[in-house]
Amino acid sequence: MKRIDAGRLRAELVRPAGPYAALDVVESTGSTNADLRAALVDGAPDRTVLIAEEQTAGVGRRGRSWSSPPGTGIYCSVLLRPAEVSLAGMGSLAAVAGLALVDLARELGAATALKWPNDVLAADGRGKCAGILSEAAASEEQAVILGMGLNVTSARDVPPPGPGGLPPVSLRELGARTTDRTEIALLLLTFLDLRERRWRAEGGDLARAGLLDEYRTHCATLGQEVRIFVAGGSDLVGEAVDLDPAGALVVRTADGRQRTVFAGDVVHLRPVLE
Repeated sequence: MKRIDAGRLRAELVRPAGPYAALDVVESTGSTNADLRAALVDGAPDRTVLIAEEQTAGVGRRGRSWSSPPGTGIYCSVLLRPAEVSLAGMGSLAAVAGLALVDLARELGAATALKWPNDVLAADGRGKCAGILSEAAASEEQAVILGMGLNVTSARDVPPPGPGGLPPVSLRELGARTTDRTEIALLLLTFLDLRERRWRAEGGDLARAGLLDEYRTHCATLGQEVRIFVAGGSDLVGEAVDLDPAGALVVRTADGRQRTVFAGDVVHLRPVLE
């Protein structure tokens, strides 16, 4: 198992050579997102990166566990302090990260698609290769912790997916030209910088940043009949027809009405037949 080369990543990505303020790779931790929340309190600067070889308590949406076995993936969190972006605009950051992951997969020769709001799937729908967790963090300045978990190679003894979930699939299984995790981390953080910089410059507005139409192009959820589990409410079933300017999902229900969903767990039921 070849370890991630922290020295190379710092040499190419950390200022003055690169766009990030700090970068560290740790052998094992509970959660890189949790570690950066603690670092935020201690004054960690904008664009601080933490990568772990293993997470023992990785989490996804709604506190679900994220399998993070040693040496098989990229488990990365980035602390961002985008003063230019309003609190309302912060919700679109997951879309930015999703596009960066699609950029990465394309560069590696792996075909992927986005599942709203925070998953990257194999283009043929057979499994999930990456997940995103964007969490607003309490501080004197506006801050967000962006977590990304990416399956590079297959792991043994992976827990089964939850209800409606998809099995994990790795970049290797999707035909990626390399599984060198240092190179993959370098590419991912480079693509994230390019995407996030455009998003930040436009105040978090996906459309003005030229990212909304790109997300639509890569989003496998659009055109699907979906079931959405909304926290504190009843399930919503309908056709996913569009994304609004903030990246929220627009769903047309059986009675023809349109509902805008800002957050929720989505299950693709079947393609909508024309």
